[in-house]
Amino acid sequence: MEKKMKRIGVLTSGGDSPGMNAAVRAVVRTAIANGMQCIGIRRGWQGLITSDFVPLDAASVGHILSRGGTILYTARSEDFMTEKGRLKAVSTCKMLGLDGIVAIGGDGTFRGALELSRLGIPTVGVPATIDNDIGCTNYTIGFDTACNTAIECIDRLRDTMQSHERCSVVEVMGRNAGFLALYVGIAVGATAVLVPERELDLERDVIERIRNARLAGSTHFMIVVAEGVGSAVEIGKQIQERIGISPRVTVLGHIQRGGSPNARDRETATRMGYFAVKAMAEGRTNCIIGTRGGDIVETPIEEALAMKKHLQMDRYQVLETVSVTTPAFTMPAR
Repeated sequence: MEKKMKRIGVLTSGGDSPGMNAAVRAVVRTAIANGMQCIGIRRGWQGLITSDFVPLDAASVGHILSRGGTILYTARSEDFMTEKGRLKAVSTCKMLGLDGIVAIGGDGTFRGALELSRLGIPTVGVPATIDNDIGCTNYTIGFDTACNTAIECIDRLRDTMQSHERCSVVEVMGRNAGFLALYVGIAVGATAVLVPERELDLERDVIERIRNARLAGSTHFMIVVAEGVGSAVEIGKQIQERIGISPRVTVLGHIQRGGSPNARDRETATRMGYFAVKAMAEGRTNCIIGTRGGDIVETPIEEALAMKKHLQMDRYQVLETVSVTTPAFTMPAR
């Protein structure tokens, strides 16, 4: 007979993303609705080692839906990577009487959840990362808001680039995945987008595209670079060396992680948090909640961590087709 869970913990780990608070809120309120207490573990896996926790009730998560970041704070824990640290985390779970942990985060968070589950603590993962690089789910919490933040920034840059007839090189986040860069690049009508999934040929991917855009009548150029490709500053220098224009380089950085989550991230985070607790209450643990075709799905953690998410290269073809790259030559009069 499956043991009924009476008290669970919830934590956020790794890089923060807009919508984490919405997921925490859903976990807490769904736990209460299922007759369970919920304990917030602060500062991710490190909080389980140091016993850094706070009891959560419906009122304590009443006004966090629209807030960016995470009220539970987040951290990366080197201690948790050691056997000693993980055993200390298990001791904290036993001391607090936790029957399971809902872990909200990305790949590193889920690897921690897997290790904890192997030590006898049931876990359920909720994918939250602006990188959108978790293989078992079509979508991760925070991606859409981060994209919109980057788009707003680039639109503002474009205004000044047009005014001064300049080239702008913008570096966006995404770690070793190009989902954010490609999505944003299409949305802003970039001249070129550089992603880690496509081997960089500077002449083909940047120089020729700028040259053709200029021949087609453009006087300003927008190059979007995923951080996993390399330094936008270095790419800017190579552009100047090869064709003599002086690009303005902007690294958007952590501004992409901040801000109030948009409707998609609030709704998705709420559904994922709800189904994470539902799965735990019904005895389905050691899995990651995800979306596929709009539906909520559950994937065993080990299987999920072995899955790779591939960039949809047809989107790259869309970008190349709709960007202005064909010189608009006029036939000479006869």
